[in-house]
Amino acid sequence: MAARGLHSHVKLDGEIERCRAEGQWAQLRLLAQQLLPPARPPRKAAAGAQDAEDFGNMLLAEALLEECLKENFAKLKDSIPLTEKNEPKLGEAKQHLTNILSRGKLRPKYMTEAMLIIGKLHYVEGSYRDAISMYARAGIDDLSTKDEPLYMLRLVTEAFVIKGLSLERSTNSIASRARLCEREEEVMACFETACVIAQVYLQELEKTLNNMHSRSIKGSNVTYSEFELSYFLEAALQSAYVTHLKKGNIVKGMRILREILRTVETKATQTFKMTAAKQLAQILLHSLSEDCYWSPLSDPLPEFMNKEDQSYVSNLLCRRPELYTEENAYCPQDNVEEALLLLLISESMANRDAVISRAPDQKDDRAVSLQDASAVYDLLSITLGRRGQYVMLSECLERAMKFAFDEFHLWYQLALSMVACGKLEEGEYFAKMVIDLGEDAGESLAKGYLALGLTYSLQATDATVKDTQDELNKRALQTLERARELAPEDHQVILYLSLQLALVRQISDAIEHLQEALQLCKDDMNSLHLLALLFSAQKHYQHALDVINMAVVEYPESFSLLFTKVKLEWIHKGPEEALMTCRHMLQMWQMVYNVLQHSGSEKGSSVTEAPVIKKHNGLHLTLPDAHDTDSGSQRASSLAASRLEQAMSEITMQSSSMKQGPLQLWTALEQIWLQAAELFMEQQHLKEAGFCIQEAASLFPTSHAVLYMRGKLAEMKGNLEEARQLYDEALTVNPAGVEIMHSLGLVLSRLERRDLAQKVLRDAIRIQTTSHRAWNSLGEVLQAQGKNEAAIECFLTALDLESSSPVIPFTVIPREL
Repeated sequence: MAARGLHSHVKLDGEIERCRAEGQWAQLRLLAQQLLPPARPPRKAAAGAQDAEDFGNMLLAEALLEECLKENFAKLKDSIPLTEKNEPKLGEAKQHLTNILSRGKLRPKYMTEAMLIIGKLHYVEGSYRDAISMYARAGIDDLSTKDEPLYMLRLVTEAFVIKGLSLERSTNSIASRARLCEREEEVMACFETACVIAQVYLQELEKTLNNMHSRSIKGSNVTYSEFELSYFLEAALQSAYVTHLKKGNIVKGMRILREILRTVETKATQTFKMTAAKQLAQILLHSLSEDCYWSPLSDPLPEFMNKEDQSYVSNLLCRRPELYTEENAYCPQDNVEEALLLLLISESMANRDAVISRAPDQKDDRAVSLQDASAVYDLLSITLGRRGQYVMLSECLERAMKFAFDEFHLWYQLALSMVACGKLEEGEYFAKMVIDLGEDAGESLAKGYLALGLTYSLQATDATVKDTQDELNKRALQTLERARELAPEDHQVILYLSLQLALVRQISDAIEHLQEALQLCKDDMNSLHLLALLFSAQKHYQHALDVINMAVVEYPESFSLLFTKVKLEWIHKGPEEALMTCRHMLQMWQMVYNVLQHSGSEKGSSVTEAPVIKKHNGLHLTLPDAHDTDSGSQRASSLAASRLEQAMSEITMQSSSMKQGPLQLWTALEQIWLQAAELFMEQQHLKEAGFCIQEAASLFPTSHAVLYMRGKLAEMKGNLEEARQLYDEALTVNPAGVEIMHSLGLVLSRLERRDLAQKVLRDAIRIQTTSHRAWNSLGEVLQAQGKNEAAIECFLTALDLESSSPVIPFTVIPREL
């Protein structure tokens, strides 16, 4: 009988410990009742009976308090004190705990637990000083977590975070600055200690529950997936890094966030880790410059090291959370790359946990799920936009559509991403869906029309049938004018309306609108660039040079502006001055490369397939097009060409250790050399031109731009057959290269193959109907064939187009949002 009683007692103790660890408060109340004596007239109890009764009352008080806190989660989050008057469970719990402490009959271990519980009760009542005093009395700073049961880890975690919160809320009475600093350090010590113990507790709890599940213990009616973090456990995980970040201690905040994300995940912390990953990504994108970045597995820069010396976590903590192994771990190389990885992980979790049910009782959960996902997708738009990865962005946003019903913001982002990555039909479809929302779209309706207008404009550029081009240009103009009506003060809308007018060669109207855009935003780079091109179309080359020089002063490292400057100088002042600008561009390229080398960014990104150079102190590499001298807008045909070149060039580049860094950086250097070669050829300096082409070919030997320039050099040397062969090779790589077709047509004509020359030139005009050079060359071919009337028509068309042609096609201005 004695053995049976002992077994029953041990079993009851085990059940009590389990319920306290798992947060099974209703079941704990039932177990506590078993320790309490039946109701009878009051009389003096024996010491052992009194101890058992007090222990039962403590358990009952803990269960009542926790149930009260769960019911008032929102008030706790808003720091609204709870009162006994409005919360009967709180009053009953307080009465039990006060009686226990006044009697002092509990064993020391349980008396400490009672103090920790009543300390929590004081805090939720708003009695912060009483909470601090109670924790001092319990001696939490000297508590050890070694060999303690799970529920004790929870109590200690909550005690430290509550002490820290209480100290935070009672600092106003401190007059001494030195004492205030000590108090702030004490607060941080509490928060960091709570964070460590909380993670240990949750990891151990998951192990315990998994063991119970595998052994099918009937008594356990909770699975870990059902376990919810209490308010104080959430606070314990978050308070340390949140407080550091609020105080501007970005380095320390990042250190804690990274440590949290490296700990072995539990099911209870999945949502929290998604939030932590998102917050770390925000810091990396908005608060940390690229020059100050350090990888997760390395130390911060030396100037930050003195801020990292102090660790507030108590040495008494013998247990630490388990971390993921660093073996074969991938380590990001810059802040954008780390942010992207974090956001892709967050996006995966947001999609997995998305609430897609339209049931009325799921409305609140659905709103929270959508809010979390929208924040992740906004950050992904920023991050992937920086790297030009619009295809990946559109794929991410497509996954969001399953729970984005009637959510204008996400649909609009999807439309923009599809337009940016060349999925014009899809972009048009989603832009129309945004517009169909009408007034429900609010202020964003104008952006919907802008996106649709840009889609039509890009489709017109890609169209090969003139009637289709004209119709799409007309739609683009009408849609952009509608966007202007809705947003008359939006300089971006006016800029793109002006650009569309320029594309249809309404130059005077384009200048008039562009002046309005510049009044709203005087230093916008694209607006200044377009104005220079419009002046060049009117043959006001000096005005165009003045504007481009003004833009270069504002954006001295913009290669796109510098390439336009070279063309203007070539036409207006001659090739010698343009060559001086090319020399300056080479020096600028060397400076950009040195900055990248110095910052350790020479390692290529493994996350992106076509990385774009990063901005360092304003340095930015904006090119007309990677390899297309005909157009600044890289559409489907030139995308295919550039991918073919990239694949072929990578074979050559693999054997060279020199070409490290973003691909576009080396593309810029190739373009500079080829531009210089063209200028040398204009001066009849063929030897120097050959040297420049050789330099470009050492970078990308199979580039269609290199093949084209080699063909031009061969043509100037009189080697027409070699030139034809090189033009054919260049056209194989880039079938839509209008300049290549034009040069090939002229060579074929000189080789007396005029029928083929006529076909090639007509193909060039079909692709780019505004190419006055192609029209003029076609006229020459037709004239040589004796077709004078057709030749005259071509010459007149060429004259008309040339009168409004800029030095570089208007499509060099990026049409993206």
